[in-house]
Amino acid sequence: MTTRLLVLGTLSLGLTACSRLPTPQQANDAVLRLQEYDSWAWSVGIALIWADLVLPIPQTPAITALGILYGTLLGGVLGSLGLITSGLLGYGLMRTSARRLVHRFVGPQSLLRVERLFDDRGAWAIVLTRSLPYSVPEAIVFMAGLADMPLRTFVAALTLGSVPTGFVFAAIGAGWADRPILALSASYVLPILLLPVALHLLKRRTR
Repeated sequence: MTTRLLVLGTLSLGLTACSRLPTPQQANDAVLRLQEYDSWAWSVGIALIWADLVLPIPQTPAITALGILYGTLLGGVLGSLGLITSGLLGYGLMRTSARRLVHRFVGPQSLLRVERLFDDRGAWAIVLTRSLPYSVPEAIVFMAGLADMPLRTFVAALTLGSVPTGFVFAAIGAGWADRPILALSASYVLPILLLPVALHLLKRRTR
């Protein structure tokens, strides 16, 4: 049931996103706006990835923009760092007093199901969802914190999922640095195309 809800929710978000692809002017403006921060552009890119924890800011276009500005290697390092630290922030948030607030709105039976989910497939859920669109990766790291997933396991899974995602989308940006509309459009669409692959692999890992 949990997997089905994840599929339906992510598909609806992804299909909605397809209707909001950037125009050429918007793509150029976004990159130019980031370039205006000069030597601090990298920190703005990472801050945008962090903001995706609480705001509907897609993280993959932010990583792609870092690739446009800094190339595959440095852009990939920065994107990976942003994803890993964002995941740690979400996990840590659920280990603070915010946890008690969540407990007030989520019944004990629901929390028990979350804990069982992460006992069985939590690490692979983190690995396979880091590149998925919008709130799915953030929901997974929040759930990991709520389920008291061991920190060592969480960090290992988070790194394993974040580093390839960071370098792939930075490479997209670097490869199409002179055509940001193509790079940013690909960074919107590719996560949606990766969705069925990620879910298929997750299903195989949980058999």
